[in-house]
Amino acid sequence: MSILDRAPFDLVLSDVNMPGESGIQLAPRIGARFPQTAIVMVTGVDDPKVAANAVQLGAYGYIIKPFEPNEIVIGVMNALRRRELEIENRRHRERLEELVAERTVALLSTVEELRLAHQEVKNAQEETIHRLSIASETRDEETGAHIQRMSRYCELLARHAELPEERVELVRVASPLHDVGKIGIPDRILQKPGPHTPAERQIMQTHAEIGYRILADTGYQVLKVAATIAHTHHERWDGSGYPRGLVGPAIPVVGRITAIADVFDALTTRRVYKAALDPHVSLEMMVAERGAQFDPHLLDIFVRSMDDVLAIHAAFPDETAPPPY
Repeated sequence: MSILDRAPFDLVLSDVNMPGESGIQLAPRIGARFPQTAIVMVTGVDDPKVAANAVQLGAYGYIIKPFEPNEIVIGVMNALRRRELEIENRRHRERLEELVAERTVALLSTVEELRLAHQEVKNAQEETIHRLSIASETRDEETGAHIQRMSRYCELLARHAELPEERVELVRVASPLHDVGKIGIPDRILQKPGPHTPAERQIMQTHAEIGYRILADTGYQVLKVAATIAHTHHERWDGSGYPRGLVGPAIPVVGRITAIADVFDALTTRRVYKAALDPHVSLEMMVAERGAQFDPHLLDIFVRSMDDVLAIHAAFPDETAPPPY
């Protein structure tokens, strides 16, 4: 071992029985500290179990005394050849590990680039939706705060209703477009301070169909959800809503969620034609419509979430509105 510490050797010939330490003990020590050195046992111990143990511990060969010179030559040549193969295999393995590491770094870099690109597209979609929402809401004397509240009310209700997280995120982003169809409603009707005539109400109700046509037929999932919301958020649980008179579970859940959020925000926000109502009074009015206008299960969840709802209501006030109550 002291000689191996001073210089590298290709091969060691070792006996089994030696003073101080047996060859069976020496072999694994050499293999651990000098893995590129081959070991051949040359011994008078003719015992298959000892030979098997020696090979298992790292010996490249086991030659029994007395031996012929060519036995040593053949044993040494075989050991050195096996050593070369193992060294070559080790190099290939190390190179493969390097390649795997390099490819892994490259793959992770590509994945990160894709993630950033996806996030950039997602941010661009959300920004576009936000600006389109503002464009539609400002014509209706509503504010950016309304968009924020709607988005968060819907997100809250969708999450508490245990929709899949991906669906919750889609509802959060898409719900501000619920009234985008108001872009197609004339100002004289949209901004009328008093009640609408039956004819005006009929025109006003077309905003659900208009919004659906604006957003439908797209390859983007978020806009598909937005189209469904625009089309169905005025449907009623009892079938008396518009535009299609859908009943109960036939109304997509994203429409039912948005209907609750939209009515609550409309009741608790001042408009040119009405004052804002206290949230608790608004909630009582909505509970009276449980099973008629609103999905009873979702409304119950909304009621149980009132602390969170009020926190959202307080966090996004209409800046130009006076104190609501």
